[in-house]
Amino acid sequence: MAKKRILVACGTSIATATHAAHAVTETAKEAGIDVDVSQCKASEIRGKIQTFSPDIIIAMTPVPDDLGVPVFGGVPFLSGVGVDQLKADIVAALQEE
Repeated sequence: MAKKRILVACGTSIATATHAAHAVTETAKEAGIDVDVSQCKASEIRGKIQTFSPDIIIAMTPVPDDLGVPVFGGVPFLSGVGVDQLKADIVAALQEE
C-alpha cells in the first residue's frame, strides 16, 4: 500500500492539530498503514490541499464541505467520546485504494 497523506486542520495549527496529528499517526501505525501527516490552519486548508494532496482531512474546527477530500471531525481525539469509531472510520478510509 502506498503511503497515505493526512492533513490535520485546526484554528491555529498548534495545540489541537498537534494532538490529533499524533493520535492519527499512532492509529495508522497500529493498523500497519504508512502515513505522512501535515498540519495547517483551517483558513489555509484550500492552499494546503493543492500542495499536499491529502487522502483524508482531520478537522478540529469547521471547514468547508466542498473540499473534494473526505473530512473527519477530529474532536473525539480530544474528548475521547466516539474515538474508537473515529479511528475505525479513518482506518477504513485509508485502506481504500
